[in-house]
Amino acid sequence: MKENSKKKKEVTIIVNGKDCVVEKGKISFEQIITIAFGTYEPNPDVAYTVTYSKGPGKKPKGQMVEGDKVNVKDGMIFNASRTNRS
Repeated sequence: MKENSKKKKEVTIIVNGKDCVVEKGKISFEQIITIAFGTYEPNPDVAYTVTYSKGPGKKPKGQMVEGDKVNVKDGMIFNASRTNRS
């Protein structure tokens, strides 16, 4: 019998220069914003941008928009920014 067979695997990603341990699998745009800024509240006056690099497979880098999810891998880098629309 395998020990810890139900233990969830974790990976370390980097969000805005800070290490963050997350569950392996998919992570959402909204989760990245929450990690980066402490909260995510959709607001028509605020625009969020998320880019990533060192990702897995066929799309190792790209941009995310609201509602997107990407598979994470250890060492993946996310950059999130927030701006007020004028």
